Amino acid sequence: MKPLRIAVLLAVAIALNSPPSAAEREVIELIPADRSSWSATNLFAPVTGLFMGGPGYWYSAREIEIETTPPGAFLDLFYVRANFQKRFEQAESPILLRLPSRIEAGPRDSVTIRALLDGYRQQEVHLLVRSREKKVVIDLSPLPNTLEAMTHQYFSGRGALTFLTKEALTFRVQKASDGFSVVLTETGKSPAAAATMEGVQSANIKSLKGQQLGEDLVVRVTLTEAAQGNIEPRSTQGYDAARGLHKFTINLNPADGGASAVNKALAALSRIDTRDVTGCALAYDRSMRDQLERDALARALAPSGAFTDRYLRGALKRLGEVSPGGVIELGNGAKFRPSIPLELSAAGSQSFQATGYLALLRTFVAQLEPEPFRRNTLRGLIAPEVGSGEFDAIADTAEKLESQCGRERATAGVSGPTPGS
Repeated sequence: MKPLRIAVLLAVAIALNSPPSAAEREVIELIPADRSSWSATNLFAPVTGLFMGGPGYWYSAREIEIETTPPGAFLDLFYVRANFQKRFEQAESPILLRLPSRIEAGPRDSVTIRALLDGYRQQEVHLLVRSREKKVVIDLSPLPNTLEAMTHQYFSGRGALTFLTKEALTFRVQKASDGFSVVLTETGKSPAAAATMEGVQSANIKSLKGQQLGEDLVVRVTLTEAAQGNIEPRSTQGYDAARGLHKFTINLNPADGGASAVNKALAALSRIDTRDVTGCALAYDRSMRDQLERDALARALAPSGAFTDRYLRGALKRLGEVSPGGVIELGNGAKFRPSIPLELSAAGSQSFQATGYLALLRTFVAQLEPEPFRRNTLRGLIAPEVGSGEFDAIADTAEKLESQCGRERATAGVSGPTPGS
């Protein structure tokens, strides 16, 4: 019985992974309304057909199976006669293409098949209608470059969009009245990059949309009304040696330099106290750290030359000032005094382990940003490589644990710091 079961499972697997049969494919008719002009071929077809496979060679309808590797490519199908397009259809591979019989087609009647698939080079195939082709397989080549990740950061009036690619990027920035577009030439996008493009919003960015247009990836950024005319996009390029990725960043800087925003941020930081990094706030802090990928969190919080570095360093110093004992304590037990620059720098290189740091950053963001933008702003600081939907789920879980902690403390009659107070 066991061999029979294995054989059945194997047969099912083969059936699921095998290409659709001709009967299962979508049928596309690419037959012009009029037939080609009469010629001597029509006169001698009954005779010549005997030497070319029988009468059906000239008079039977033509069918060609068309598929792409990988499947699912969009197909543009052109029927051309005497340099004029006689018919046009679109479909998704694989398909069964029906053409007129050879006797109805002219000697130079041809079909052009253009295959397009996100992340792959456009391919074209040309064949004569009178050819003997019965099946066409188009092998698509991957684009030479891939957008591996896109991150968005915003804090205190300034923002940045960073694009990380496998190869050095060829790009152009096109300005519009309400924003700008970034065109990444011959570049596809990975699923991870597509996820981080979803739900991007801030006080500067109203919406962001990435769209594959042929072989180019176009990222359209619409600015908020308040930001239009007040933001100066500036681009920089670099290299992430640790991951072997090329980095292209568009900084969204306030036209006035943002001095007032910096002062506002420093004032907000001074209002953070012990209650924001102790008690049930630590339940939130632990949960966030446990759910976020360790290396990605370390990259986000480590000094990188980004505009957020000064704020993260200031927040880490404040953490030490308001934490019990006046020190920054890491998960491994190490402690650093924030008043000593060398120790503060040492803590900064390991800040993803600092107890209470993620809870403090949440409060820091809440002090500065309107409620609708707080999650996205916090995501940009601590998890820019995580999509908005995934980050929302992570934050929801952490907040539930924090609330549960508060209820348990209240039931037990425990006094002291309360969640987020």
